[in-house]
Amino acid sequence: MSHDNPSMYEDKALREIHLWKNPELGWFGYAMRALNWPVNKAGNLVMNTPGIGWVIEKSVTGIVSIANDVAQWSVRPEAIFKEYRDNGHAVNTHADLLKLDLEDVDKTIGWLAAKYKGFALTEGAGTGLLGAPGIPPDVIALVTYNLRAIGEYATYCGFDLASQEERLFAMHVLGLASSTNDATKGVAMAQLVKIAQDVAKKKAWKDLQKHAFVRIIQQIAKALGVRLTKAKLAQTIPFAGAAVGGGFNVYYTAKVCDAAFYLYRERFLAHKYGDPGMIEETVPPPDTLEPAYEMEDLPG
Repeated sequence: MSHDNPSMYEDKALREIHLWKNPELGWFGYAMRALNWPVNKAGNLVMNTPGIGWVIEKSVTGIVSIANDVAQWSVRPEAIFKEYRDNGHAVNTHADLLKLDLEDVDKTIGWLAAKYKGFALTEGAGTGLLGAPGIPPDVIALVTYNLRAIGEYATYCGFDLASQEERLFAMHVLGLASSTNDATKGVAMAQLVKIAQDVAKKKAWKDLQKHAFVRIIQQIAKALGVRLTKAKLAQTIPFAGAAVGGGFNVYYTAKVCDAAFYLYRERFLAHKYGDPGMIEETVPPPDTLEPAYEMEDLPG
């Protein structure tokens, strides 16, 4: 089925997506920038102390293991297709979704973010009470349900996480949401643009050799594990752990859900209209799939 022009709803949504990718930095954004710097520096000092390396190792191991299995456990596409059918749409495959208006997709997605923010609050508060010993299972759980959230957004918009490119895209969404500065945010966004445009252009995605795919996933996972562990270190403060644990998990999950909501809907429109130019380049895509996250993400 061919589609000539976006509907008014889709035009408006596309403008909103591009504004989200290029926000005006208000007072809150500047305040968060100022706060991130000392938190990062303090996190670096703590992570160079004996024992913290173990936390990182365990967190990263869990993240990599989850990432490599994400296509198997993240979501059941048939359950989401049934939601569409229950709403009156003939959807039996991912491709069938391209016949719908984005407004129909958005109505079916509904309040998905609220569900995952609820998970984040409950799980984060529970592990926050444990202090430092609660950090590794907390980071692993946080990544697990956020990958599931990304998987649901992807499936609602017609993308199948069984493929390598979609699994890499999902991991970069996690990386984008965990970025604490413009440089690391730019690295993640560049990779997201590259993958999205390549898929929209229907470029033959050459399967990465298994060892190369695993290496790239490990690079993303290591930076992600370090960033999340730094953010969770405040849980070790007596009496503050539960509040910080639940609060940070909700904050991070909200960022992940926002990113997935905007980025997959942008990709949906690019696929529906066969127009890769709909994918706005906040930063130019790189030549390689190697993420090259900044060294400041890593303990040293």
